[in-house]
Amino acid sequence: MSEIPRLEDLEGRLDGLSGRRILVRTDFNVPLDDSSGATVITDDFRIRSALPTIEWLTERGAQVVAASHLGRPKGEPNPKFSMDPVRARLAELAPGVELLENLRFHSGEKANDEDFARRLAEPFSQYVNDAFGTAHRSHASVVGAPELFTDGRKAAGLLMEREVAALSRMVENPEQPYVAVVGGAKVSTKTAPLEALVERVATLLIGGGMANTFLLAQGHDVGKSLVEPEMLDTALEVLKRAGERGVTVALPTDVVVTDSLENPQVVEIVAAHAVPSDLMIVDLGPESRQRYANSILGAKTVFWNGPMGVFEVEPFDAGTLAVARAMADSDAFTVVGGGESVMAIKRAGVADAIDHVSTGGGASLQFLTGEPLPALVALED
Repeated sequence: MSEIPRLEDLEGRLDGLSGRRILVRTDFNVPLDDSSGATVITDDFRIRSALPTIEWLTERGAQVVAASHLGRPKGEPNPKFSMDPVRARLAELAPGVELLENLRFHSGEKANDEDFARRLAEPFSQYVNDAFGTAHRSHASVVGAPELFTDGRKAAGLLMEREVAALSRMVENPEQPYVAVVGGAKVSTKTAPLEALVERVATLLIGGGMANTFLLAQGHDVGKSLVEPEMLDTALEVLKRAGERGVTVALPTDVVVTDSLENPQVVEIVAAHAVPSDLMIVDLGPESRQRYANSILGAKTVFWNGPMGVFEVEPFDAGTLAVARAMADSDAFTVVGGGESVMAIKRAGVADAIDHVSTGGGASLQFLTGEPLPALVALED
């Protein structure tokens, strides 16, 4: 990957930044809770992650104007997705920084509309992208706007720079053995990353709903478990390719099954090849948890994206938490990406023990495929 322009490049080209109005694309798409009547930010990790870039610029006299999306307002103003709670929190952490209203209140944002990109860029002399979480999106604030800034007037922020540096270690000659842990509900959303990972890893640990599809592809009855029947051929192709390259693909050998997520009357541990027809798989069994943990503990490089089970239901989060703790105990270079995986390391109390916690699940997966991220391409042009 070619070098992306850095903040220092902005300063060097323009004889300082004092008094310059700089548009900083941030990712303040934070989780909100309005159950109490007031809208509360439940996790400000993404806001705090942008502070080093904001502080770097303001310390040099720049006037920072941040811009972000929040939620899915469908291209029109919606009070539910106002940036007001984020603006209030940002003011506590970084006084004097302006924050524009939700970019996705405008249909031109997701459409990468040229006119909207121009209106967004016009008031500013420089552009900084520090929103790794949206780096895989070809949106106006991510691609259209930076393309309007000439060389020397646009750069990656410090968070974007850290993300690229950490994830590059997963792509460019990763230290072996390299173990990837991939979970979540669907194979269909992670086909390209799976195909890319089997080209690089020594071991691929698969969990969550996507493991059910792999088990079904191997001929095992998975009862009422979540599966994607249309992805069976894809699962078999991943297994075939892994076999040809000598890559170990680990699937659960024992699983936790239940009759209901809302009001479980039956919770059992069974062999993965002996799931009762009236029950569903919801987590790794204890033997599989230990096997996955051992693989992680023996690795030199570990990437994790996606939970190992129905993580949001507490009795069925044991497999996910076991992976989180093994990541923390491992001597490997560890990277965690994806909202639920990040939530898991926080719930397990081990976030500080992970080498890099990515702010972008989808972006990190696309980076691992080797496919260029539109945000980075726009900065390089």
